[in-house]
Amino acid sequence: MDTAGVPGELGQPTELHCHLWETTPVKENKVYTIGYEGAGLEDFLATLLTAGVESIIDIRDYPGSRRAGFSKKALQAHAEGAGINYVHLKGLGDPKAGREAARAGKFDEFRAIFETHMLSDTAQQDLAAAIDLAGGAPSCLMCYERDPQHCHRAIVAVKIQKSSDFEVMHLGVQKNAARKYGAPIERGDIKNVK
Repeated sequence: MDTAGVPGELGQPTELHCHLWETTPVKENKVYTIGYEGAGLEDFLATLLTAGVESIIDIRDYPGSRRAGFSKKALQAHAEGAGINYVHLKGLGDPKAGREAARAGKFDEFRAIFETHMLSDTAQQDLAAAIDLAGGAPSCLMCYERDPQHCHRAIVAVKIQKSSDFEVMHLGVQKNAARKYGAPIERGDIKNVK
């Protein structure tokens, strides 16, 4: 018996398959997070470009860094040179007391401090701005700490997720990502910006 073209045979759609395809929800809104601890700037940018990130949302309270290229103005220039928008939202930064608690390994205290901070008007305004940014383009919350579970960006990401049904994806900077991707180096000389 010739079964070519019979629904249900290999390669032929069935009513069930079409129904599942049409009703399976796909989350289009994603918010990424990344920490640059131990990373080089070129690999950091290449990791973001590989993930399709179009906007960095820097949520450091103090956006200075001893790592070359990660201070606010330098990072903004490098990101924009690579075709990535950069925004600093200080209101989503972890206050000094929270950073000190996290460094001391007092993570419950760190979380309590940061959750209290998130009730402030400034934090709420910047959270709304982050939600708007993430809703408009693939965006990534950025801070220093490599492990998102020990960083306030995971708390911010969950708040964004709950407010607007975003999917949260934590990125790790991929070593040698720049060599594989190549674009950040081609789009601009990121070594000459301090």
